[in-house]
Amino acid sequence: MDNQGSTIKSRPKEFFLHFLAIITLYISAGSFITLLFQFWNYFLPDLAQNQYTYDSWLWPMRTAVASLIIVFPVFAGVSKFLQKLYAAEPVLRDLRVRRWLLNFTLFVAALVIIGDLITVIYNFISGEIALRFILKAFSVLSVAALIFGYYFMDLRNDLAEGGLISKRSKQIIIYISVLGVFAGIVGSFFVMGSP
Repeated sequence: MDNQGSTIKSRPKEFFLHFLAIITLYISAGSFITLLFQFWNYFLPDLAQNQYTYDSWLWPMRTAVASLIIVFPVFAGVSKFLQKLYAAEPVLRDLRVRRWLLNFTLFVAALVIIGDLITVIYNFISGEIALRFILKAFSVLSVAALIFGYYFMDLRNDLAEGGLISKRSKQIIIYISVLGVFAGIVGSFFVMGSP
């Protein structure tokens, strides 16, 4: 790869689009994990904790659903728009702001995966493994792994000669993400009831 990335200047449009994409990604991921946690709290209540009343999971679930309904489509739309920009002007893939944000996202996702695995091992050694805990840990691990995998392939694609490395794999991750968010939102209305 040449040194193009150091000579390409970000225009305000691309700068803010990249920031919007990453911020909405983080909000969407956090909201989806919160939604999954509330499903586990609802279906597998911890009877030993009296702070969990009948509807203690309801407020976080409603907040997560509201966030996903608004923020996830914004993330998807901005990401699709950026992909169209990259197709029209491939040199935009080398913007510094894009590389910094993608590498930072990989860093955060890696830290989340490592922290999640440490927590699982710690609780296993302590003898405090419960099904609800395992499901929550798996939820965090799955979301972080999908994000890490997608953006790792995206950066790897930039380094490839002809590009298009793992295009099918990236599409599979996109379909899994969209299907997961859609299923989570629909499922939440069965749990929460209609408005």
